[in-house]
Amino acid sequence: MTLATLSQVLRPALAGGYAVPGLVCLGWEDMRAYAMAAEAERAPIILQAGPSCRAHTPLPVLGAMFRNLADSVDVPVVIHLDHGYTYQECQQALDAGFTSLMYDGSRHPLARNIDETARVAELAHGAGISCEGEIGFVGYAGGDASAGTNAGEAAIFARDTGVDAMAISIGNVHLQQDHEGGLDETRLRAIEAATDVPLVIHGGSGVPLAQRLHLAQTSRICKFNIGTELRMAFGAALRDAVAADPGRFDRLAILKDTHEPVMEAARAVIRGLGASGKA
Repeated sequence: MTLATLSQVLRPALAGGYAVPGLVCLGWEDMRAYAMAAEAERAPIILQAGPSCRAHTPLPVLGAMFRNLADSVDVPVVIHLDHGYTYQECQQALDAGFTSLMYDGSRHPLARNIDETARVAELAHGAGISCEGEIGFVGYAGGDASAGTNAGEAAIFARDTGVDAMAISIGNVHLQQDHEGGLDETRLRAIEAATDVPLVIHGGSGVPLAQRLHLAQTSRICKFNIGTELRMAFGAALRDAVAADPGRFDRLAILKDTHEPVMEAARAVIRGLGASGKA
C-alpha cells in the first residue's frame, strides 16, 4: 500500500521545486491510467474525486477503487476529495478511506469560509490526514466569473483554518479547453509574501504549459489540478476506438483502447510539472 496524505507529497514538492498533479477522475478507466502513469514516471500522484464523479459513483465505492489502485503501485498515491461542499460529505470521504479532504467554502463570506474550513481541517487532522481549503473563487469557462484571492485575506485564512494546502484564484478558470490563459504572477507573489502554506491551482488545464513548469519550479504552487485536458484525451481516444470498428459493441473491448492514450497524456502532465523521478 502506498497511500499518502496531501502533506506527505506537497512538502517534498515545495522543497524540491516541482508540483504534484491532482488528476480529476471520473471512472475506473481514467483513474487506473493515471496510477499506471505515475508508476511509469516514478512520480507521486493525487487521485481526485470531484462532484461529478461522486454523483456517478458513491464515495465508499470510490474509496475502495482508489485504495485498490494505491495497492497496485509503489509510488505515493493521495486519495483526495475535491470540492467537498459540506462537513457531512467530508466525513463520508474520511469514512471511505480518503487521505485528503478539500472543503470548498469559497462562495461564502470570509468568516463563514474560515469557520467551516477550520472545522473540516480539525476533522482531517484528528484522523491523521490532510485538508485543503480555497480562498478566492475560481470561476468556470463560460460560467461563473472568478473572484481573485486577496493576499491579506489569504494570510488570515491560512492562519485561522490550519489547512495543509490553500487553493487560490489568480486567473485560473475551471473547464478551460486551451492553454491561452495565464496566471497573475504579481498577485501570486503578494500571496506568497503573506503566507507559507503550499498553494494549489484549480483549473490547471488552462494554464500555459511553460508557466506551469516555471511556477512549479519557482513558486509555492506545488499542486496543479488537471481535469479538462485529460477528459479531452479520453474523449478523443474513445471516439477513435468506436470509429475503428463500428460493429464492435463490447464496451470492455472499446474502453481497453482508451488506456494507452490516456496514460500517455497523464505522463505528459507529470513530466510537465517536473514530478518525474520524485517518488
